[in-house]
Amino acid sequence: MDMQVWIEFLKQNWLVIAIALIILFIVLNVVRTVIKWALVVLIIGGLLIYSGISFDKIQEVVTTVKDETVDTIKTEALNMMMKEAKEAKYTSNGDGTYSIKAPNLELTGSAGSEKVDVTFRGVSVGKWEINETIRSFIDDAKGNAASK
Repeated sequence: MDMQVWIEFLKQNWLVIAIALIILFIVLNVVRTVIKWALVVLIIGGLLIYSGISFDKIQEVVTTVKDETVDTIKTEALNMMMKEAKEAKYTSNGDGTYSIKAPNLELTGSAGSEKVDVTFRGVSVGKWEINETIRSFIDDAKGNAASK
């Protein structure tokens, strides 16, 4: 969302926005029920539609932000794996599953599987495909367990 687009929109439609705000204040002060909030939502929705912002654009922005956040968390978790590999502790659960715990990370998986559940700083970040970094982290954790 470009700020210049918003400024231009406000310059061109200031009268419509002013009228909508006056109507909103009247509705908020006069009507005292659930209808008040329904009218508020309708007025704001009308302004959004009038401004050219579609729900598809809003959904696209939300999706973009979500994807960028997930990518950032994944990158940070992978970097943390490389830093904490020496402190990782491998535990075999006896039923073909294993868990690896480091100060900020926890991986759980099963032997032979190509995916692991990753928890980063206590928050599950999903099932990840085992890549080179994760494989190295698992191997280092196994080595730490063997050397003790």
